[in-house]
Amino acid sequence: MDLIRDSSRHQRRFRTFNVIDDFNREALGIDMAVSLPVGRVTRYLDKLAEYHGYPLTIRVDNGPEFTGKTFIDWAKSHGITLDDIQLGSPYQNGYIERFNRTYRTEVLDRYLFNNLGKK
Repeated sequence: MDLIRDSSRHQRRFRTFNVIDDFNREALGIDMAVSLPVGRVTRYLDKLAEYHGYPLTIRVDNGPEFTGKTFIDWAKSHGITLDDIQLGSPYQNGYIERFNRTYRTEVLDRYLFNNLGKK
């Protein structure tokens, strides 16, 4: 899992929360919003788990969304082990970093988002 920052055509900043399965390299989901606080992140993961089930381990970076008590307690309550990468070592989370690069060049850099509203 990882978060990416970008901005809309009108310079409104937003973030995307990308979740992939390291084992089969499948993109499980992408959530996009102006703000992605930990509560929204965990609700999105619960939604993904309805279809895919909860993972045994989640590899995360040292972002505040993933290191806070709320997220750690959520993971423990679902029996999930958190595998933190070392600070400044994004290559330890290589699959999501590669996905993020592809997602940025093939989606975010190619399309202009006027707004984040659903259609």
